[in-house]
Amino acid sequence: MVVAVDSVAWIASWFFLAYFALVNGGYLLIHLVSLLSFERTLRDWLLDPVYHPHNSPFLPGIAVVVPAYNESVTIVDTVQSLLNLEYANYELVIVNDGSRDDTLKRLVETFELEPVGEPVPVDLPCEEVREVYQSSRRDLVVIDKENGGKADALNAGVFFTDQPLFCAIDADSLIERGALLEVAQPFLRAPDRTIATGGTVRVANGCSISRGVVTRVGLSRNALANLQSVEYLRAFLSGRIGLSGVGGLLIISGAFGLFRTDAVREVGGYSTSTITEDMELIVRLHRQFAGTDYRVEFVPRPVVWTEVPESRTVLARQRSRWFQGMLETLWLHRDMIGRRRYGVVGLFALPFFLFVEAVGPLVEGIGYVLVPLLFVLGLLNVPFFILFLGVAVGIGTLLSWLAVLNEIVGFRRYREPRTVATLLGCGLLEHVPYRQWKAFVSWLALVRYLRGEHGWGEMVRVGFDS
Repeated sequence: MVVAVDSVAWIASWFFLAYFALVNGGYLLIHLVSLLSFERTLRDWLLDPVYHPHNSPFLPGIAVVVPAYNESVTIVDTVQSLLNLEYANYELVIVNDGSRDDTLKRLVETFELEPVGEPVPVDLPCEEVREVYQSSRRDLVVIDKENGGKADALNAGVFFTDQPLFCAIDADSLIERGALLEVAQPFLRAPDRTIATGGTVRVANGCSISRGVVTRVGLSRNALANLQSVEYLRAFLSGRIGLSGVGGLLIISGAFGLFRTDAVREVGGYSTSTITEDMELIVRLHRQFAGTDYRVEFVPRPVVWTEVPESRTVLARQRSRWFQGMLETLWLHRDMIGRRRYGVVGLFALPFFLFVEAVGPLVEGIGYVLVPLLFVLGLLNVPFFILFLGVAVGIGTLLSWLAVLNEIVGFRRYREPRTVATLLGCGLLEHVPYRQWKAFVSWLALVRYLRGEHGWGEMVRVGFDS
């Protein structure tokens, strides 16, 4: 009996060790690709700077579409930042998605909006439009409609505009002045092939904001927000760069993405029946354009700043939605997984998300409980337990530190030595105990998904620091 228990413990332990090694090895591979792509991108940026609006009179028109629901705390700062963009040809379309607070009132009063008074000239695929407001002094339009959710609000803007490109930005985000010009660069270099690009999302908590512009980059006094700062660095400056480098980018953040308008209309716009409409749209675009010479790219230099949750309850709701949305997208497009006709997306990107991003946290969650328990019970020796910790925690911490290094070498948004030291410390804390907590949230999200629960909950805003 004792021998049988030891054998089961040995098999289980080595299984979890192998799986942790597989998951972290996958992340390490993506990061190595990102280093090569990052070096090439940085070199191209230094030698061939992004197009300047005064040097290129043929910039394609862009509609900046901002869905807003109960965003009165941040909406004015967001619009101020968008009105100051360094781009010669763009319009700003704010979609008030039936807000119950004074979002619309603040927009009307601050930007001196007047109702158009005429019905919308096209039949928009969204909930009923109440009124369209326009500013006489700025190229700013506000669509006031019944609540239908973020995807529904985005569709209102996408099908309302007549611009060839549109940029989707969250209402709680602040975009840097030159970011729109930079994220549009792939469209300028390969207009016939590029269908979508995305920029970097960074954490605004702890930064100083003045009239919609980040004037000082810093960290928050909230530890949870700082952990997310490192997490975002690794996700964008490692994961997105690597996946984009191999042609397998599956996510362009809903907080900052630029799309060819006709391509998104061709696939029917954003899905209103999925939780994470941003990922599902990108996968659907990959499906639609498979077999053609198309590009979906991540551009690391342009930045949008966003407010992240500072409480575990709100963060848990957010991460639960993200995980459920990923499961939903993988299930909806399961016939693409492993299919050669979808190229890198079918043979690598989707399997990676299935086995690493979806199954990985669930297996990790069990391993985080079982392996330490076996060690406490004396069924595992010390060298094996140290090896497990090295694989489970050490490699992940190394990847986070390498992402911070990418930031320091390539962008230097964080300049103070104390700030960099804090980020490195958070890189360790992110894997103990933050990663274990996220694994627990993933299990809860799986249960909610299997039950068919899809409620978003409320994202509480505290507003940007002034």
